Amino acid sequence: MNRTTGKFIFRNFIKMILLLFAVSIAAFALMTASPIDPLKANVGQTALGSMSQEQIAKLEEYWGVGKPPVQRYLAWFRDFVKGDMGVSLLYRQKVTTVIAVKLGNSLFLMVIAWILSGVTGFLLGALAGMKHGKPIDKVIKGYCLLISSTPAFWIAMLLLMIFGVWLKILPIGLSVPIGVEASGVTFLDRVRHAILPAVTLSITGISNIAMHTREKMIDICDSDYVLFARARGESTWEIFRNHGFRNVLGPAMTLQFASISEIFGGSVLVEQVFSYPGLGQAAVSAGLGSDLPLLMAITIISAIFVFGGNLIANILYGVIDPRIRRGGVVR
Repeated sequence: MNRTTGKFIFRNFIKMILLLFAVSIAAFALMTASPIDPLKANVGQTALGSMSQEQIAKLEEYWGVGKPPVQRYLAWFRDFVKGDMGVSLLYRQKVTTVIAVKLGNSLFLMVIAWILSGVTGFLLGALAGMKHGKPIDKVIKGYCLLISSTPAFWIAMLLLMIFGVWLKILPIGLSVPIGVEASGVTFLDRVRHAILPAVTLSITGISNIAMHTREKMIDICDSDYVLFARARGESTWEIFRNHGFRNVLGPAMTLQFASISEIFGGSVLVEQVFSYPGLGQAAVSAGLGSDLPLLMAITIISAIFVFGGNLIANILYGVIDPRIRRGGVVR
């Protein structure tokens, strides 16, 4: 890694740190402005009515009710910088412990979906671009337009009804079989429970990569050097291998890393439909229950994945396509 590339990475890393700081402030402000009363949401109006003022005061202290927002944020920020994410108010455990379990489940799901959507989208887009104007191109384009306008939760419920309820060949939810101890859960059990949510996430992520790859491949196929290659008698596969693959891989990979944010966003709805105990479901529970420490930690970790994915995409794009370098500096 040369000096200019190091400066580029360092500069973007500083930007990412500043963005994370801004995200933490925005998330904390939104949580503070939330109309949800944490005591009523978690204890209940009836239970509160039967409690003494001392008991209510202890609950308010536990949930941080009544403290100035700035004081609460600074206290959270100091602890977070030290590596202490606090204690989850809902799970009554350290946030790091809750995050470790939920993130592990979500990563298992999202990595499968991310790989499936990237590979499938790239292949479909390249095929549609190479066969521009032919029936296969129209089918792929129609599929992408249809899926891009279809909500993820609707696809999730449709797949759940077909494969989980009607055909009964896949589990209808959760990440492990019901009633089985953790020591008895096998890797194949986790894979079977992750198939439907992972396929749902991958289906919704295919269209964007496929459509952009298709447009790029069409431009390449209409270029002079590809026309010259056809005149020399090169086959469609040779043209793709020698001229198309490298030129479309860069933009596709950039979109693939940028799609991490879409995978995270889609996982919230998908995990709710399939009752999958991942980070998305934990974020919903934390938001509805005003669990500030857990929700803040989930927000920061999600932002790290999103910003980190974009940073990696920019770096790798410069490696694959040297034309984006100008004077040895990655742009």
